Amino acid sequence: MRISVCSPSYRRPEGVLTLKYLPFAKIYVAPEEAEEYRRFNPRATIVVCPEGVQGSLCRVRNYILDQEFKKGADIVVLLDDDLKGIYYWEKCERQEITADEFLWFIEKYSILAMELGAKFWGVNLSQDKQLYREHTPFSTVSPICGPFQVFLKDCDIRYDERLPLKEDYDLSLQHLNRYRKILRLNKFFYICKQSEQKGGCAAYRNIEREKEQLSLLRKKWGSRIVRVDRNRRSHNLSKEKMVIDYNPVIHVPIKGV
Repeated sequence: MRISVCSPSYRRPEGVLTLKYLPFAKIYVAPEEAEEYRRFNPRATIVVCPEGVQGSLCRVRNYILDQEFKKGADIVVLLDDDLKGIYYWEKCERQEITADEFLWFIEKYSILAMELGAKFWGVNLSQDKQLYREHTPFSTVSPICGPFQVFLKDCDIRYDERLPLKEDYDLSLQHLNRYRKILRLNKFFYICKQSEQKGGCAAYRNIEREKEQLSLLRKKWGSRIVRVDRNRRSHNLSKEKMVIDYNPVIHVPIKGV
């Protein structure tokens, strides 16, 4: 299988954490930033997007998918540029999928996705041991978020550019709507800084935009599918009142795990 590992990056030439984890990843950048990215990352593969593509995460991700599949990739892995690694718990100790193991990991579970009839897969969203779900090794209707997403060939679903802060939830819903399943590995999880650094989505992410984007996502898919999380659930399963969490709760009305 031909696997392409890519990461869009914007205004973070000094802080591409993904390259420390996966030095072979391709970094897609804006033309005006290319020289600076090459200066700070001299051994990296820096790919310059055409003028006007960067500045919208959805737009650049769509561009990457189109270009990489056009060049003959069978699998495209899209990573955030602040991804520190992919991990799992073994005997209560955190283990890492190393750079040497990464492509094998991608190929193995891409084959599983193909066998299930899914075109899109990812990993758990949290490193919390409670979410390990030992007796449910994978899910087929749970959302897959942006820091780590894997796309299989022959799928023309792309990010909705109207939803730059909720594009990953929308993409999961698009796949579920068409293919009735996605693959999420519950054993594995990612760790990334996600908006703690300057640049990237942090350049335009704020509470008002989050609220607006959540509202648009609900209008697109309906309030029964995209629900607002108004409760904080602690480890003893008690609920406490809290302000709205702008990461939605997804309830898909199809059969699956």
